[in-house]
Amino acid sequence: MFKATVIIKRRPKILDPQGKAVEQGAKLLGFNNVKQTRIGKYIEFFVDTTDKKLAENEVREYSEKLLSNPIMEDFVYTLEEVI
Repeated sequence: MFKATVIIKRRPKILDPQGKAVEQGAKLLGFNNVKQTRIGKYIEFFVDTTDKKLAENEVREYSEKLLSNPIMEDFVYTLEEVI
């Protein structure tokens, strides 16, 4: 079994309104040095197989087809074997 961790971020050229809102809130709280805030998603799940290649393919397809929006977002993932 493998534990997958997926981090999804908006592409750099795509506006991140949630990040902008958080950054404005930071300024209101006096955090004047905070710049270019981007909000992403952190997702963990398990893949029930002993075949690492199969797990990688499944995580990649799951991330491409369901977890991320391929037009606006990029993702990276890690796999950790769990015993």
